Amino acid sequence: MLKGKPAVLLVDPVRYGEGYKAAVRDLGFTVASLYTSPYSSDRVGHEKGDDLSLYAGDVDSAAREIALAGLDVHAVVPTIEAAVYLGDMLAERLNVPGNDHSLAWARRNKAAMRERAVETGVAVPDFRLVGTVAEIADAAQEIGFPAIAKPTMGSCSQGITVLPDAEAVRDLSGMVTHDLFGQPVEQWLVEQYVRGAEFAVNCYTAEGEHRVVDIWQYRQPDDRDYDFPVWETLQLDESHPDHERVSRYVKKVLDAYGIQRGPSHTEVKCNDSGVYLMEIGARQPGGPAVEMWARHSSVIRPYHDSIECYLGRRPAMMDKALEFQAVFGSMVLRNDGPPGTLVAIHGLDGLEGLPGIDKIMVEAAPGDHLDTTRDSTALPFSAFVTGPDAATVLATLATIRSTVSLEIRPDPLPEAASAGNAQL
Repeated sequence: MLKGKPAVLLVDPVRYGEGYKAAVRDLGFTVASLYTSPYSSDRVGHEKGDDLSLYAGDVDSAAREIALAGLDVHAVVPTIEAAVYLGDMLAERLNVPGNDHSLAWARRNKAAMRERAVETGVAVPDFRLVGTVAEIADAAQEIGFPAIAKPTMGSCSQGITVLPDAEAVRDLSGMVTHDLFGQPVEQWLVEQYVRGAEFAVNCYTAEGEHRVVDIWQYRQPDDRDYDFPVWETLQLDESHPDHERVSRYVKKVLDAYGIQRGPSHTEVKCNDSGVYLMEIGARQPGGPAVEMWARHSSVIRPYHDSIECYLGRRPAMMDKALEFQAVFGSMVLRNDGPPGTLVAIHGLDGLEGLPGIDKIMVEAAPGDHLDTTRDSTALPFSAFVTGPDAATVLATLATIRSTVSLEIRPDPLPEAASAGNAQL
């Protein structure tokens, strides 16, 4: 019988659900999970580890389901990007600790995010908001090239497109129509493309006090403008020349967006003109950070720490020294060519015994179709690495990249397919 038992409500715990659910149970609470869309509820085994699974897509329906279940909710934890808005609004409704609900939309919707930045003096690129793909071209012309277009409610870089020049906006028929969570794209943010180094800043906040855990730099293979930042990442230490100003800027951002508690993942670009907000994520970081903290740092209970913050408590990691036993890095192999069929991933055997490899992930098999990589939803190969210093990490990443390769057979061109059919 769950009625009246203290519970933690996890919102959409599908990508990192196992870690969150185990931590909730370890902290002595009932594991209640709220699934808000088919993105979460259609996943096989999504409810594994739940004491109670609820299904609702809005605050009123969710509050009604919670009341009917008789849950005594002590915290609401948004576990993925799509859960941030509903999670904070539900925390307000249930009168449990959360972030400023009046700014919840600005923490989720990229257009509202930009408007809040202007209101509070947070530096962001010049931008325009448009309601259709057809309006993107005029907005980009107004801003100037290079520009970049972003769905306002997406995630994982899906649909983000660099517009290098006027030629690029002549045909925008390839723009996505639905976001990662299956929702139609109703608005686009068109903004000035900012050149410079890109960083991801991971923080925890307890009762309005922010602590930077670490900063990672997104590295690219060359100096070309890009719309998908994931190629290689490197964890930086405090000796990096941009570490202090980026940390100071991000703490200002967290204050401006009403983040009072919980983990956050803020992406910024940095150049000689200043630091500019790309996106704030009021949730735990994805990618390698959380896993590698737990294995190689003093932040050994990141899921517990996140939940403690949402419970209104101060986790121990806010006060103790942050210690890292190694420098971290990661890399992916992308399909930067045309779509095609994966023939083979060569060189995997060559990684056996290579020092510094923390984790290898092979997410595709021969025969799988691989689209051109535009976002984080389909990465055929990735690796996490560690080393005693940044130079060693970069060398290990380079070794992996020179050892492993993707063999992809491109799809036939439409003209070739038509010619073949004519000969039959």
